[in-house]
Amino acid sequence: MSVWPAWEVREEGGATVWFHVRLGFSDGARVDALAVLSGGCVTLEEVRARPSLSVDDLAVLADWIEGPLGSACGADAGPSWEGAGRGRRARPAWPRGVEGSRRVAQEYRTAQSEGLDPVLAVMGATGHSRRRSLRLIAQARDAGFLTSRHARR
Repeated sequence: MSVWPAWEVREEGGATVWFHVRLGFSDGARVDALAVLSGGCVTLEEVRARPSLSVDDLAVLADWIEGPLGSACGADAGPSWEGAGRGRRARPAWPRGVEGSRRVAQEYRTAQSEGLDPVLAVMGATGHSRRRSLRLIAQARDAGFLTSRHARR
């Protein structure tokens, strides 16, 4: 991983500094980001990756670059994080395994009985994307907590 300053703009009370961040992986994958330090906060403005990052990988990007970027920014300044990973809305704690499937089924059935979209209800409860929520619903079906999707004839 490498971090280097891109440019700096000095203002009346301080400065805004942009940094290039590059992560290289052994399999040839690469992530390039543009981070900005302004007013004691670090923000990721642009992220490019080859191959593309999943939503979960993007969510932990700040954790990957925190140490080296903090050193380049001057960790003694104590910058806080915004942007990918830190400024995002926190996901509610959600259990894994059978208990998680049971709760997904409960949210699904509650929304259905109230005439609401059950997938949106699961998305709201778990904080996951539509695709991940559909996967959780399928796991709840496989575990026997929800009826099968199609009636067998």
